[in-house]
Amino acid sequence: MSTQTRVLVTGAGGFIGSHLVKYLKQSEYWVRGADIKNPGFDETAADEFELLDLRRWENCLQATQDIDEVYALAADMGGMGYISSNHAQIMRNNNLLDIHTLDASRINGVSRLMYPSSACVYPEFLQEEADVTPLKEEDAYPAMPQDAYGWQKLISERTCMHFQEEFDIETRVVRFHNIFGPFGTWDGGREKAPAALCRKVAVAKLTGNPEVEIWGDGEQTRSFCYIDDCLVGLHKLMRSDYHQPLNLGQDRMVTINQLVEMIAEIAGIQIKRKHIPGPQGVRGRNSDNTRLKEVLNWEPTISLEEGLARTYAWIEKQVQAKLDREHE
Repeated sequence: MSTQTRVLVTGAGGFIGSHLVKYLKQSEYWVRGADIKNPGFDETAADEFELLDLRRWENCLQATQDIDEVYALAADMGGMGYISSNHAQIMRNNNLLDIHTLDASRINGVSRLMYPSSACVYPEFLQEEADVTPLKEEDAYPAMPQDAYGWQKLISERTCMHFQEEFDIETRVVRFHNIFGPFGTWDGGREKAPAALCRKVAVAKLTGNPEVEIWGDGEQTRSFCYIDDCLVGLHKLMRSDYHQPLNLGQDRMVTINQLVEMIAEIAGIQIKRKHIPGPQGVRGRNSDNTRLKEVLNWEPTISLEEGLARTYAWIEKQVQAKLDREHE
């Protein structure tokens, strides 16, 4: 067998997973991808890609066979419109995915597992104002996430902690803060805010209708981290000896109104914002990156403007192609 470290990326057909497979291959790992679907926008770069429903125990055993390290990215998730209206499904699917992947990794002798959690684990009572205090890792307790997605992620964080304590497997837990970029879901209801707004601005540009719908008043705040920075942070954390949850995101907070205006400037158009009712999530959220810098001696470097420019260019091409098909 090759002396290369053999890595499994679950969720390798998804946005972060497909990007991570490419990153790990470029870093000279042997990579197996596993997912219920193929990558949606590009061929996989994995050495092996297995179409598997990882909610099933036997499929997790198959996926983790002869594997050294696991990045357990498979998840049932999406933007606020999706996670605010599918609580039971998210709990069921993600609990099955997480416990089966962890236990199969334990049985097959995986040495290290990375679990991607979410900023959604943080208590709603700390995120009720737009001008929110950045969230530190210890702020997750006392626990009171806003929705089932956050509760489920917190449960799996605890499961990882106890697996490390009682079984011979190193676990790492990262809390993503709004990762975005090209080659991800951009329509259909599961897309997140940057992709949704890029799509809406692209439609406005290409159809000549400047109206862009925004859920709520648009003054809710977030920070957004470009995918390339996310990949570097994931790999650095996996290689570290730090096993407590760690934020991974930018610490620059913007309103949704500011975000859409930035995208419109990139597109080179003037837009008219139309505020409509819709799920908004917490009022404000930002990442405290103090511990990230201490643990990894690193922080994200790609600006929001640069990341949005790359993302918008790709999504505009997808929108144009869709409009062309509709007019054939």
